[in-house]
Amino acid sequence: MTAFSLIVATRGRSAELGQMLESVVAQAPVEAEVIVVDQNDDDRVASVIAPFAERLPLIHIRSAIANANHARNLGLSHARAPLVLFPDDDCVLPAGVLARAASAFAADPALGVLTGPAASPEGRLGSGRWRAQSGPITLANLWTSVIEFNLFLRREVALALGGFDEALGPGTPFGSAEGNDLVARAIRRGIAARYDHDLRIVHPDKRMTDVAVERAALYGAGLGVVLRRHARVGTILSFVIRPLGGLALGLARGNLLAARYHAETLRGRFRGLMAGEVARRAPAQALEAVA
Repeated sequence: MTAFSLIVATRGRSAELGQMLESVVAQAPVEAEVIVVDQNDDDRVASVIAPFAERLPLIHIRSAIANANHARNLGLSHARAPLVLFPDDDCVLPAGVLARAASAFAADPALGVLTGPAASPEGRLGSGRWRAQSGPITLANLWTSVIEFNLFLRREVALALGGFDEALGPGTPFGSAEGNDLVARAIRRGIAARYDHDLRIVHPDKRMTDVAVERAALYGAGLGVVLRRHARVGTILSFVIRPLGGLALGLARGNLLAARYHAETLRGRFRGLMAGEVARRAPAQALEAVA
């Protein structure tokens, strides 16, 4: 039986998607189906996935809605395997990562959510701050335990939670932290969640780049919304103080890129924290699976 459904929302990428699919093939003997939810307005994806048609179980779904979480939820509704993962279209799955995740779920039937950190292509940790120790995820530590592309769930858990909040994430004004929100909602329902520091998925590390500065306010706004939903006051203050310190340090060192990044991050976080209506809204109904 296929162990995993990998749900990939893709838009604007071709070569990277092919590299990601090649890394899935290399996970054998662990079996995985890949559900590619294609948000492009051209046919680039068809030519990328065609060479994999006889190497992987593949489902190709077209979506005219440019919203990553809508695409993920659409793919989730078509998933058939007991475990699901949502890798980005520019991720690479290291050898053995699916086997490691499968073993964790098999060892603990109560486990509903399993996460790990991002790894950069150079082998370092990337894309944020990460806990140094593995262990249970709580509402206090989920902020350094979760990223969307390294988020494994039992399929029935993901469906029962209603999937990702489509008001968050790429394609919305609140462009990040949808994974933190999903895990927080799981924890609030009493679902066991665990962080494995050695369960890593490779993703380009875009910190302190021009691209990161362009997206900093958007990503900051998403985190601000989710902090308001789920975090205590002390945690919120720490996520305000940190970019303030980064801004001051960047200016003191004459590092204008870092100063701009932290300023935009701070601006976004305040916007998210003030977004009352969005902060109160989250999926309340379960997703239905396609028969």
